[in-house]
Formats: sequence, C-alpha cells, structure tokens
Amino acid sequence: MKKENMPKAAIAAIAATAASIAAVPSVQFADTANFTDVSEDHPYYEVIQNLASQGVISGYNDGEFKLDKSISRAEVSMVISNLLNLESVSASLPFTDVNKDAWYANGVQALYKEGIISGKTETIFAPETDITRAEFAQMLVQAYDIPAEAEETLPFTDLDKDAWYMPAVSALYSNGLIKGMDEDTFAPEKALERGDAVWLLANTHDMFNKSEESFNLSIMHTNDIHSHLDNMPKLMTAVKEVRAEKPESLLLDAGDVNTGTLYYNEFKGQAEIAFMNLLEYDAMTFGNHEFDQGSSEEGHKALYDFVNKASFPFVSSNLDFSSNEYMSELFHDTLSASPNDGEIYNSIVKEVNGEKVGLFGLTTEETADISSPGDISFEDYLEAAEEAVSELEAQGVDKIIALTHIGYDDNPAMDNDQELAANVDGLDIIVGGHSHTELPEPVRITSDPEDMEPTIVVQAYQYANFLGTLDVEFDENGIVTGYAGELIEIGEQADDPAAVNLLAGYAEQVEQIKNEESGGIAETALPNPRISDETDTDISVRNSETALGNLITDGMLSKAKEYNPNTVLAVQNSGGIRTSIDQGPITIGEILTVMPFGNTLALMELKGPEIRAALEHSVSETPNESGGFLQVSGMKFTYDSTAAAGNKVQTVEVEQNGNYVELNDEETYVIATNAFTAKGGDGYDVFAKAYEEGRVTDLGLTDWANFRDYVAELGTVNPSIEGRIMDISNQ
Repeated sequence: MKKENMPKAAIAAIAATAASIAAVPSVQFADTANFTDVSEDHPYYEVIQNLASQGVISGYNDGEFKLDKSISRAEVSMVISNLLNLESVSASLPFTDVNKDAWYANGVQALYKEGIISGKTETIFAPETDITRAEFAQMLVQAYDIPAEAEETLPFTDLDKDAWYMPAVSALYSNGLIKGMDEDTFAPEKALERGDAVWLLANTHDMFNKSEESFNLSIMHTNDIHSHLDNMPKLMTAVKEVRAEKPESLLLDAGDVNTGTLYYNEFKGQAEIAFMNLLEYDAMTFGNHEFDQGSSEEGHKALYDFVNKASFPFVSSNLDFSSNEYMSELFHDTLSASPNDGEIYNSIVKEVNGEKVGLFGLTTEETADISSPGDISFEDYLEAAEEAVSELEAQGVDKIIALTHIGYDDNPAMDNDQELAANVDGLDIIVGGHSHTELPEPVRITSDPEDMEPTIVVQAYQYANFLGTLDVEFDENGIVTGYAGELIEIGEQADDPAAVNLLAGYAEQVEQIKNEESGGIAETALPNPRISDETDTDISVRNSETALGNLITDGMLSKAKEYNPNTVLAVQNSGGIRTSIDQGPITIGEILTVMPFGNTLALMELKGPEIRAALEHSVSETPNESGGFLQVSGMKFTYDSTAAAGNKVQTVEVEQNGNYVELNDEETYVIATNAFTAKGGDGYDVFAKAYEEGRVTDLGLTDWANFRDYVAELGTVNPSIEGRIMDISNQ
C-alpha cells in the first residue's frame, strides 16, 4: 500500500518491476509550496513536494531546495525521526558535541534511543559533518530493520567486501533502492546530496515502513455496465488476476448494470445477474436504469427477479421500497451486519481481514424524471448519507464506503459525488457511477480545514470497458492515510473460459434477435453518403442534411418530449451515424450497425447565442467533412461554406407551434442530443460548458433503442431532405 504521505516516485520504482495486473499505481496527493530549483518534470519533484507538505523536510530562505547540496548528519537525524514520527525523548547521549538545546538534539536523541544511529566515535557524533553515502545506507537499514543481504553480488568495484557498510549497501541494492554513481562506482565515502537523500529515504520508507495499527483495504469496482455482457469474459479474467494478488478484495458495482443492449431486452436482467454471481460481487447499489420496467404491465417484477437471484446484498439508503408490491418483500430499512444475499439494506457491515467495513448506497433523485420508479420514493441524498454514516459509526465502524449512482460531476443542484464528499463527514470512499466518468486515478476531496480527513472518489467509465481498482490504507482511527488506484483496460485481457461458456447461451439468442424486424419499414433506401464513396459527389452526412439524419433526430426529439415537453429541437453529430438503411423492413441488427455506440439521450438548456455558437462549430469545416457536423430536427438554418470559420451561419429558425421563428438570443431553449456531444464530444466546448454548469440531464435512454421504437411507431418511413440545413453558396 502506498501511503498518502508517501512519494509518487517510490511507487513508480516498485511498480516498474511488477508485471501483475494488480500492480498498484501511483499515489496522488495535494499540491504544496514549490521550490524554485525543483521543476515539475524533475524526477524528485513529487517526493520533495510530498515530504515538504508533511513538514518532514524544508528548503532554504531563498526558496530553493538545493538538490545538489550535501546534507549533514544532524539534518538526516531530524528528517528520519520526523518521518518515523518518533517521540521526542530526553535520552542521555554519550556525544559531547551534541548540545541538548540544539535544533537537532531531539532527532539525535530519538534515533539513538531506537538504536538507529551511532557516533563517529564513542563520544563524537559530528552533527555538522556531511553524512556519507555508506553512513546513510547503514542508518536506513537500522531505521527500517531491513534484513541484511551479505551474499548479494554487487557491481561496484570501489567497495571493500569486508567493510562495515557492506551488509547495508547489499540490503538496499537487492531491494532496488540504490544505485551507484555509475555502473562500477558506488563512492561509499562521498558526501550524500540532499536530493538523493530525500528520494532514497522516501522509497525506503514506502517499502519497509509497516505500521501495525494501519489497515489496508482493496476494492475492485464497476459502474454503468448497461448490459454490455460481451465484455464479461475479459472482465472475469481481470477480476481473477486481482484476486490472485489480493484475495480479500471487495468487488462492488455502482449501478446501471441493466438496460442498453439486446441482452437486457431479451432476458430482463437475468443474464446480467448470472454474470454478477459468476464474478462474485460483494455488493451493489441501484442505478436509475434498474427501474426502467416500472411502467410496464408487470411493473418491477423484472427488478425483483434480478435482486432475488443475486448472490450478494444490495445497499440503498435514499430509496424507500416499502410501498412496492414486489420490492417491499426484499427491502430492509436497517443496517445489517449479516445481510442476506438477494435482499436490500440501508447499509451493511462486512468484515475484511478482521476489520469492519461499512457500505451504503445512493441513487440519483433524477430517476423520478428519467426512469420509472413508480411507488418507490426518494429521500434527500445528503440527509440519507449523513444518517447512514452516523448509524455505521454508532456500531463502531470507521471505514465507510458509499456506492453511489449520482454522477461525479452532475448537476450539483440535484446530486453528485463531489458535493457528497464535501458535505458528509466520516465518508472515506465513494465508488460512483451515473455520469460515465473515466477517472484514471482516484480523486481526493477534503473539506476539513486541516485537510486531514479525505474522501477518495473513483469511477470506471462505462460498459465494463475497465475494471477499477483502489487500494486504501487507514490509520488506527479510520482515517485514510494512503491510496492508489487505476483503471485496468478490459480489452487487453484474455477471455475466461467459464464466462465464455455462460455467455454462449445468451449470445446465440441475441444474434437471432438481430435479424428480427423492428416494425419499421423503409419505403426507399436511406443512404448515409460520404465524399469517399464511389459516387463522385461532394454531399456527405458530415457536411449536409440527409434523410436518415432527419429521421434519427426526429426520433430523438419525439422521445425527449416524452420526458420534457418543453424540448424544442434535437441535434445529432454525424459521426455517430455509421451506415445506411436498406429499402424494406428495418432489422434490429441494421439499427445497431447505424448507431453502434450505445450513446444515451441527454437534454441541455442553452441560450440562443450558445445554439448559434454550436451551429458555427458544426459547419466550421464545411465544405469538408466533419464528424461533428450536426443533423437537426425542430429547426432550420442557413450557412455559407465559403465564409470564414466562425462567420458561416447566416440565419437560424426554431419551430414553435408549427411555425418557424427566428432564434431569440434572450430565450433559453431545451435541446436534445446524445450524451457524448452534450459533454463536449467532437469539440463542442459550448456544450461542455453547459454540462460543467449543470445544465445537462442525461436521460440514459440508448439511441438505438429510441430509434427502434420510433420507426416501429411510424411503421412505414419515408423521410426526405427538407431544407433544414442550407448552404447558400450552392444556390
């Protein structure tokens, strides 16, 4: 485990020798004061910054650290005693040259009492003398009780094999902690430089400092799998490799396991739960899409079956299932230290390596607007979290994890992980979902003035493309003192045979479904032209209006209006429309080929000038192609492809009550698009700004499914090019 107050370089040195999938990546820590002579790209930068922030080391009055300056025996004594948190003692020293009132006296006394240092002679310590490389090696071995490696073959020709320092140098060399001045020279009597001293001390501390009172917790996590079960065999391999390294690791999911592919459409969660049981999850919370069947004829029967079949418990602290005819049977609005599999609890306690670990769950209140929870009600997420933490702490639990489906950076007026971390004390870890955020490394959030009680936040993107890992160290008071994490790319893993066998039965039926007709019939072929096609044309879906683009955006607008009747227009990036549709019955497989990315429908609130800016970006590369070129519904606009970028758009009109009216710069419009574009994909900075400001709501409705339902509702479709997008330079 890498301590929070331990150096990043230390981890890198160790991790470089590890090939395991579970190798612990770099630790993160807060920025501290900078030394003017240590640039951010210096290999010692992170080490020095971190130890300085902990008050272990300091620089000079001129703002420099002076990496190349030698370091005295007195300075080293103080640094090591500070790092080891050795108590100041009034030890009787034999050294006549150590004044008991000197600034370094406490450090020398503490190290001498622990048997870590000795003098130059029996009575001389020589505090102001530069410490040598050999002396420092000896001091580290004694300070960290590193086993001697006297038999280690060393490459250095300037070492006396019978010298007093040989066991210490061998011990550090065998652990990859030291190297020579060059391949042949160690220079044992050379004065140690400050930069080298700090780097070596930090690495040694990281490797050998073992606190008996600390506790290490390892977590694997997923979120927003959305029924992408084709990734399960590779995910299984990754999970097995982590468990081989860390058998006590928890495997947690932050919701939206269901909905998004034909696996859910056909099996209604039974395929998903079969894989979760095979993977041996420890706990899960609910995402908004777990409630998508609430308005169906059978209500939440599918969700009941999903939960009931689970070989693990569910946690949910801000949902009340008690009024639902199905879910009430599985719901316990209590804390449980012995939860039953396939049942729901406010919070649970698991024992990991003899320590109590608490877990509770939160689901976004947006669910009421973007899914179908029905008579399942919601409580304020912050109040529910505070109550859950208090109940866990009352049971003596001081290591607490929140499984959340509220989004890392979603609308703060609604709920998100950053607000949760900043407002709820006692919460150590947030395993999040909902915003499909890719956090390559854990994020540390603190709100206390002393910056001493952090909450660590993780999220692993979507669709089981990654397995997230997190390693956290707690002190005896349950405070996070170290953490490290990474996202393991699933695509690089081999397929697990057992998972392949399980998938085969489901996949065969899904392949059959792809050949099924959606219910929509294309009266004529709906092309998806590209300039690169063998048609010798300048017309492309990526620079011009298309009939297929109109059909897709009309469907988006229709679906969006079901959730927000104030939605007035829809836009779709053309890069998300991948191929054409043939004349005749439109199959499910055909739709999935046209829209293969599984993007979800999102709503944005934009002012008139923001819409105009987005349209300028859309046509900025015309007449050349751009994947960001927008197909539109509910509006029409003209542009001049020969004008300079930023000044191409000429007129913009929005459809209102069956008529087209000029875009109003003072009005706020609700616009539908896909979540990829809404978050700034394809360079839409104006959308990204709206997302960051909480003006975007992801409805979580998959694009291909929306399109399937739309063409099925229409029956026979025959969209045309209507003049929604007009290049006046061609007229």
